[in-house]
Amino acid sequence: MPESKVGTAQCEYPKQPTSLPPMPAPTCSSCHAARAALRRPRSGQALCGSCFCTAFEAEVLHTVIAGCLLPPGAVVAVGASGGKDSTVLAHVLRELAPRLDITLHLVAVDEGIGGYRDAALEAVSSQAARWELPLTIVAYADLFGGWTMDAVARSTAGSGRSRSCCTFCGVLRRRALEEGARLVGATHIVTGHNADDMAETVLMNFLRGDAGRLARGGVLGSAGEGCALPRCRPLQFASQKEVVLYAHFRRLRYFSEECVYAPEAFRGHARDLLKRLEAARPSAVLDLVHSAERLALAPAARPPPPGTCTRCGALASHALCQACALLDGLNRGLPRLAIGKGRRMLQAEPPLPGNSSQATSDPAAPQGPCTCEQSRDGATLCKEGGDRAGATCVLQSDVSPSE
Repeated sequence: MPESKVGTAQCEYPKQPTSLPPMPAPTCSSCHAARAALRRPRSGQALCGSCFCTAFEAEVLHTVIAGCLLPPGAVVAVGASGGKDSTVLAHVLRELAPRLDITLHLVAVDEGIGGYRDAALEAVSSQAARWELPLTIVAYADLFGGWTMDAVARSTAGSGRSRSCCTFCGVLRRRALEEGARLVGATHIVTGHNADDMAETVLMNFLRGDAGRLARGGVLGSAGEGCALPRCRPLQFASQKEVVLYAHFRRLRYFSEECVYAPEAFRGHARDLLKRLEAARPSAVLDLVHSAERLALAPAARPPPPGTCTRCGALASHALCQACALLDGLNRGLPRLAIGKGRRMLQAEPPLPGNSSQATSDPAAPQGPCTCEQSRDGATLCKEGGDRAGATCVLQSDVSPSE
């Protein structure tokens, strides 16, 4: 007899699909015709690529007009590095130039970084030719007595990389961009710093305890004190994500490799901290930027009004400007520079007559510990590498790179 199957009945369930069909993309909330290609990180608005680019350009236009950054008839030197930020900035200003009634001129800086800057300058040259914009390239080696960033790195560390390289480069690059802008007859300078860059700077200044720079970190630019040209940051309220998205939808080609000295920079720590803050609070970037805007210092904490450098005539907070002080230290073989408030370096001074050791240009020349006894706030001797007693010390915050 066949085996009984009583009690062995089985229930068959409908088979589940292995994967769910993709959700249809929402319609663009601006044109209501095309499919949305992104959701804006800041507002959550769903937009197609074309409407996003139009909105991005309108926001930059509003920033420029509301801040009175670029008056009609201005000749604008655009700091062009070949990276995403300066590429997007140049493209947006080129689109807005007829409405703003401004003239654009690209100014690129050759810092002298082998295997990195050459490729970036090729990208800048390609952009200038494509957009039919004039391009001027200024080099550290020509402006600063033969010093390049590779030479500075060898002098500061001997290994090709140093945590102080970005401090030197920030100061020298700002000076080089100023010189390049004057060379082309510019009346204003613009740089591609975005909201993430500015938030990182706010964090860096806070961590260093640099109240003076912290209070200046939120303004859209400088009005051109003394002999300095006015400069501004039209992308200051644009997040890095949206800068990348704009470059994607406009099909802009840019140089994306990181500088070989960047991994050692203090800014990297601020960037990592900012990413963690943004993960917990998506508005952290703009919150920091707006906080710096509204920050005001007590009268006793405000830095003194700037003067002029006794050597080159540039804007300076001390007898020598930042660039001249750093270059003097390099030429004397005293390039030691540490990050953090309380660390010190020597304010550059002319070499004493008959003392050839102070005038040496050999970056490897050995030097003894600093014997400085004239620190401004009565702190201990700097011990960061000096050459004679009685020299004047300045805080590291006084020579940190300007944004």
